[in-house]
Order: sequence, then structure tokens, then C-alpha cells
Amino acid sequence: MRGFNRGGGGGFGGGLVGLESMAAKLAVGLVAFSVLYLATRTSQGALLLLNPGEVLRGRVWEPFTYAFIATDPLGIIFGGIIIWSIGGFLESTWGARRLFMASVGITVLAGFITVLLALVIPMASGYAGGTVMTTVLWVAYGLVIGRGQTNFWGIPLTGYWFAGIGAGFTLLRLLTAPAWQFLAPELISLVLVFAYVRGASPKRLFLHLQHWRLQRQLRDRSKHLRVVGKNRPPPDRDQFLN
Repeated sequence: MRGFNRGGGGGFGGGLVGLESMAAKLAVGLVAFSVLYLATRTSQGALLLLNPGEVLRGRVWEPFTYAFIATDPLGIIFGGIIIWSIGGFLESTWGARRLFMASVGITVLAGFITVLLALVIPMASGYAGGTVMTTVLWVAYGLVIGRGQTNFWGIPLTGYWFAGIGAGFTLLRLLTAPAWQFLAPELISLVLVFAYVRGASPKRLFLHLQHWRLQRQLRDRSKHLRVVGKNRPPPDRDQFLN
């Protein structure tokens, strides 16, 4: 993997970073939890996956644990490499905290939104979020590079095209899925990561809501104000005495 250069040719991610980095810890977490799931999938392993109905009954940890589960060996290997490599680049650009918010935060939030959707429409069950996290980082990487160049298996292309390929994988899987609900967290995460990279955040959302609330209060108060005409006679000053 060649290093990325904003001014010219790029590479896939920024190379593998040290084990002390957040990206490496996330990759190790994915591998460890996935192996644990595979070893216990016939018994307690199902408790690590996201089952919206069970979350509503009290399994509130599932939107967090599912984020680190890949259900097959290729998913574990390539998921770990993508998180470690692409996550390493994003960590060098954003910092560890923002990388964590983008990868884990968006994946968990997509899980909770899926649970809320289950209140109104039938949803699938047994979601594994390892693919969701890798898709989030893949698309985020491409959007951050933007018009700069990177490569996909040696093919030079812009960051936007790279992000489109990541989203395209999900859309192709959607064509073979029995229903869109089977890919709900992944589809939701695409919207969330685009909004996040473009500057959306809980803090900014709260500020926008506050601004909207103040504007509404001002409009409501202005309805009770009346314009005083120039030819209106002055009020009797005696009425204001005592």
C-alpha cells in the first residue's frame, strides 16, 4: 500500500499504523469479537448481534456489540485490514476521538435507528455491524480526499469515486437481499457518514434546533405587537400618574 499524498498520486489508506493507535485498537476489537462470535454462535454468540425486537425487550448492549462482528473469515480479515489502514489515515487527519465517533458512533447510531424503525415496520434480525463500520470508514475516506487522487487495486481515481464504490457495494448487495430491511443499518450509515463528513454533529444539530426555537418564539411575540401611527393622539399622561 502506497502512502497517500493530497497533491498527487494516492494510495489505499495511509498504511498500517502502530498498535497503540485508535485504528489498530478498532481493528483488533473487530477481530476479537468476531472470533468470539464464531466460537459461540450456536449458544451465546447471538447475544452479540443486533436483534431489534430483543433490544426493545432489554438487550440494550446489542447496538454496541454488533458493531464489532463480522460473520465470516473473509469479512474478519478484510474488515480488520480496512479499519486498520483507512482508519489510520483518518486518524492522522481527524484525530483519534473523531475517528472513534465516525466509525463506532455512526455504526451504533445506525443500529439504534434500526431499532426505532422496528417499532413501526417489520425489520430483520441478527445484524452484524462489521460491514457497516468498514463501509462507513471506506466512504468517509473517499469523501475526505474529495477531488484528490487515491487508487483502488492499482486503478487511479478520485476520492469521490472511491466513496461511490464503497456505497456501490451496499447497493449491489441490496439487489440480492430479500428486502431492504436486511441491510437497514448499512443503508442508514451511508446517510449518516455523508452528513458527518459534511459537518453535521449532535452539537451542531442542537444549535440549529435552539436557533429554530428562538426564531419561533420571536415570531410568536411579534404577532402581539402593533404599529403606532404617526397621527395617533398622545395618550393622557394623567393615567400613568400614581
